[in-house]
Amino acid sequence: MTISDPRAFLTGLFTTAVARADPMLCLAAHLPPRPKGRLVVIGAGKASARMAEALEAHYGPCEGLIITRYGYNRPVSVEVLEAAHPVPDDAGVAATRRLMDLVSSLGADDQIIALISGGGSSLLCAPAKGLTLADKQTLNAALLASGMPISQMNIVRKQVSMVKGGRLAALAHPAQMLSLVISDVPGDDPAEIASGPTVGSAATRDMALAALDRWAVTLPAHIRAVIEGAPDPLAPDDPRLAGAELRIIAAPAQSLQAAKAEAEAQGVEVRLLGDALEGEARDLAAQQAAMALQIAEEGHPHPVLLLSGGECTVTRRGDGVGGPNAEYALAAAVALKGHPRVHVLACDTDGVDGAAEVAGAYAGPETLLQEVSAPDALASNDAHGFFGRIGGQIVTGPTLTNVNDFRAVLIMPQA
Repeated sequence: MTISDPRAFLTGLFTTAVARADPMLCLAAHLPPRPKGRLVVIGAGKASARMAEALEAHYGPCEGLIITRYGYNRPVSVEVLEAAHPVPDDAGVAATRRLMDLVSSLGADDQIIALISGGGSSLLCAPAKGLTLADKQTLNAALLASGMPISQMNIVRKQVSMVKGGRLAALAHPAQMLSLVISDVPGDDPAEIASGPTVGSAATRDMALAALDRWAVTLPAHIRAVIEGAPDPLAPDDPRLAGAELRIIAAPAQSLQAAKAEAEAQGVEVRLLGDALEGEARDLAAQQAAMALQIAEEGHPHPVLLLSGGECTVTRRGDGVGGPNAEYALAAAVALKGHPRVHVLACDTDGVDGAAEVAGAYAGPETLLQEVSAPDALASNDAHGFFGRIGGQIVTGPTLTNVNDFRAVLIMPQA
């Protein structure tokens, strides 16, 4: 078969992957019958307002409180408060305090449905005793610049929060709680999604300290002291979690499978490399570019597509503007050296790559010809600046869901 526009083809697959995780399509099947007593809807994350919209489409108007990212609100009866992501702000602190007060006021006859998605780690901001918002901002910025995997970041975050690591569910005890969760973490561990506010965790203080040391994260002495003295998160068998149930309603694997099916329907051979890949974005890009070059040399008579998900990280080396998906695409372009038959797209399914309002980027055979400074841009972590100059950015706006990174490498056959 012939793909006349590889960029449009890859962008279409990304759109399919995002659509598969739309709460309007995947949430209702997980809802129980509406309880006869009081129902309170809470939530946190970039998809939480959309999840509330899907819930109310099934139940009708509800009461409660949702915290989501600026620009991610939806027209729902549940109150929606907006706050900053990925670095928390005053609005997030105030919103989290209101959420804590709400769940603390409920009793054993009340039912809570918690709508949790990626982004909740920053949006749920309740600094532990001895810390301020500025301290949390300092910690978050240091973690994001360190190259630490998200799973390790969340272990640290649980040590400095009054709501993460099951503590929000503990505040709601003895009310019954059902958490409906969209996964954005490799492996889909509920304890890692939004740092697990409604589920117990095996994370410990010692694990958090070990992560800080391994990734050489330097913190002010008083922040380090709070982490060293903080109690561990709630264990999974904590009695305060006895009334808490959790269901994952969407995950990266499902979105990748949807893209795979669409590509195969168009005659493309798809090789699924995994939905939980982690590591440095530039390193993964070099590995997958090498795979693509090998496939191109094999001379297949049909297009071959490499698909993968997970969550890459970027160790900040320069002062440019970039995110892990754009950096992956830029590093792949450098490694491919303008190969005439290989095309790359990497995007975050929430529409935000790093701190930029850009989902990710596309790189093709012409990328290095359009802008000669690719190695310099990569060295300074300026992937978004690079692709912005050549029109290679993928901009979606808020997608209202979040199932992590989507990476696609298309190897076209020889003419």
